[in-house]
Amino acid sequence: MIQVIRIPAFTDNYIWLITNEARRYGVLVDPGSAAPVLAELEQRQIEPLAILITHKHNDHIGGINAIREKYPHIEIYGPATEEIPHRDHALTEGDLVHFDKLDATFQVMDVFGHTAGHIAYHGEASLFCGDTIFGAGCGRVFDGTMEDLHHALHRIAQLPPETLIYCAHEYTLDNLGFAKWVEPDNKDIDERQEDCWELLDSGQATVPFTLEMEFKTNPFLRTHIPEVIAKAEEVAGRELATQSEVFAALRIWKDTEYD
Repeated sequence: MIQVIRIPAFTDNYIWLITNEARRYGVLVDPGSAAPVLAELEQRQIEPLAILITHKHNDHIGGINAIREKYPHIEIYGPATEEIPHRDHALTEGDLVHFDKLDATFQVMDVFGHTAGHIAYHGEASLFCGDTIFGAGCGRVFDGTMEDLHHALHRIAQLPPETLIYCAHEYTLDNLGFAKWVEPDNKDIDERQEDCWELLDSGQATVPFTLEMEFKTNPFLRTHIPEVIAKAEEVAGRELATQSEVFAALRIWKDTEYD
């Protein structure tokens, strides 16, 4: 059974260190900064086996060079269609990544949208998803498309509801504020806001969270809910024919008026 250690970086990034109960070996996910990673590995005396990269943005790949210099044997896995430093394994949809020393296997999912080649790693009842889905939100669209990102979220929604979501940023509380714009009468959002305040006030994180919680509070996974559709149509000023159009209207609204 895997254990996941959270390594904070920058102002709101999370780097994930996947290990097991013995905690002798580990796998890193999206190390945008080397210093906190190297300190954590040294303190815990964990030998890193590999780095899993979800996409090309610097706050996810910026630590690779220094980590590789310290641990030359470490193997780098990343999306096949994006430029990832020192990448040893180019990954696409359906590829399996297995680590004997952790007894853990992850399947690669194409989750394009935030970037055109973004991938995620699903396995061990967990999803390491980079910037595709956040607590109560989702990533911005950079060089992907709105349709791609909506499709990616729909794919994630097919995973078991108990799946633990390990995203790369502490955005949950801020995203819940926008969720309240969309659904002001959603009591699940109110309860989650209170829970998040308690977690953060006690020095904990709001990540990971379950996919089931996202079904209740994430407007970008609720594009089929009548209240969400009505709000999106009000904002767009027109009737929206598909869930993808509802998603795009919400994402544009958040980009232009909330963030």
